[in-house]
Amino acid sequence: MVEKIISLLSRKIVSLHSAAYLLAFFAIFSQLLALIRDRLLAHSFGAGSTLDVYYAAFRIPDFIYASVASIVSISVLVPFLASRLEDDNTDAKSFIDNIFTSFFWFITLISLIVFIFTPKIVNIVYPSFSGTSAFTDIVFLTRILLLSPILLGISNLLASITQTFNQFFVYALSPLLYNLGIIFGIIFLYPSFGLTGLGVGVIIGAFLHLLIQVPTVAKSGFIPSLRFRISFSDIKNVTLTSLPRTLALSANQLSLLVLISMAAFMSEGSISIFNFSFNIQSAPLSIIGVSYSLAAFPTLSRLYSSGKTKDFLEHIVSAARYIIFWSLPAIVLFIVLRAQIVRTLLGSGEFSWSDTRLTAAALAIFVVSLVGQGLNQLFIRGYYAAGNTIKPLVVNIVSSVTIVVSALIFTNIYSNFEFLRFFLESLLRVSDIPSTSVLVLPLAYTTGLLVNGALFWFLFQRDFSGFSSSLHRMIFESLSGSLIAGVTAYLGLLVFSNIFDLTTLIGIFLQGLFAGLLGIVAGIALLYALGSEELRDVYLSLREKFWKDARPIISEREEI
Repeated sequence: MVEKIISLLSRKIVSLHSAAYLLAFFAIFSQLLALIRDRLLAHSFGAGSTLDVYYAAFRIPDFIYASVASIVSISVLVPFLASRLEDDNTDAKSFIDNIFTSFFWFITLISLIVFIFTPKIVNIVYPSFSGTSAFTDIVFLTRILLLSPILLGISNLLASITQTFNQFFVYALSPLLYNLGIIFGIIFLYPSFGLTGLGVGVIIGAFLHLLIQVPTVAKSGFIPSLRFRISFSDIKNVTLTSLPRTLALSANQLSLLVLISMAAFMSEGSISIFNFSFNIQSAPLSIIGVSYSLAAFPTLSRLYSSGKTKDFLEHIVSAARYIIFWSLPAIVLFIVLRAQIVRTLLGSGEFSWSDTRLTAAALAIFVVSLVGQGLNQLFIRGYYAAGNTIKPLVVNIVSSVTIVVSALIFTNIYSNFEFLRFFLESLLRVSDIPSTSVLVLPLAYTTGLLVNGALFWFLFQRDFSGFSSSLHRMIFESLSGSLIAGVTAYLGLLVFSNIFDLTTLIGIFLQGLFAGLLGIVAGIALLYALGSEELRDVYLSLREKFWKDARPIISEREEI
């Protein structure tokens, strides 16, 4: 039985769509668990001081994870492992041991230093909490969460091995276990241990994220081990390659840290509103953009290293087509159905109707950048596969600076120009809610991500001529279908508001569900009338899963 489970976890995936759909399938379940997690938090605490402390405590460990654990990220290690496996398995095992040993001691040392100086760091990052009980809670919870970068970093290293062998199943499963650990902490540990229980739940989730990778990696014979003698040439090569990516991720995390710090100066619950809306918009991003970019990356690395630049570009274009194809309707439907989505996911217990509307408004702003975020994931991995880490660094730094500067400018405008504040509040239908200033933070984030996407698109088109022209038709078709879906869904909301009882959760859910289904049907009908190739490919791909005689949906060049 154990051998069958390990065999399932170790199963290889060979095509772009199969890998992307597998990752998307598990991303859906992972995001469902994440939404259950957020619903439990919203139900128990609402958008208030307790959750502000909880989310604020995550930011410093997250920054360590981005700035240190990214050294052993999949994007960095897969090309190194792929090249070594072509030559000698012994050399590959030695390489893994060297990286594991140096990384383990380095991130442990960093986490220990931060643990000692946590009070000073928290005082710098969150000066608004200084001298309050929240300050003590943030320090305490941050220290517990400092274990998570170590565990997740090691898990990322193991995931690099599974991805190199195209074993996507176990990688797709690990986020589910991470969220299950957090949910366990909320339900079973918090009632007895308070914030400590919430922190321990996160650590349990991180440990499970790591543990699920072990059997598959062990079966491959590449389980890492600590060494007394380290080859510093390996460390140097990986560090030089990963440094630009590490700096880029650090810049992004730093910009988020600034936004959360600014939210701490706003009304109570602003940090929670920001995080709830950010987490919800992350669901379609994980399901669409992250799934396709992750599925494409191993093959992109092999194609470029083999000199097959034409096939490399075709693989990028193929992934970009489907990221845009799925993301555009998701943007429109999330904007139209934002209140129904948030109320269904979070609206119970201590989470008020005002919390719902403010979170929905922030969500609408966040999702505008969904296409840009998804393509950014693909462009970054495309450049990493091509061995170019400088351009993603420059673009991400520009984006991060744009986020911070935009947040400062928008905050000033929001405070001093009543007309513009009234316009945004009216547009998002929150003019009767006090303390809407938190909306400038997702607006700043979206501005930075749109700049990021535009710069990447320009650079990629310049470096790989023909990229843009391959997408014009699909963008027009997908945008047309999305707009029709959005208009139909909006009309559906008006119709179903007279049918369902909107004072109940089930009534709001059914209103949003049937309006959304109407919109999707209308969008599909238009895409069919336009002869959308992407719609046909999706149909054939789904048909292939159920009927053995269906023809393949992609060419041999797109296999991974």
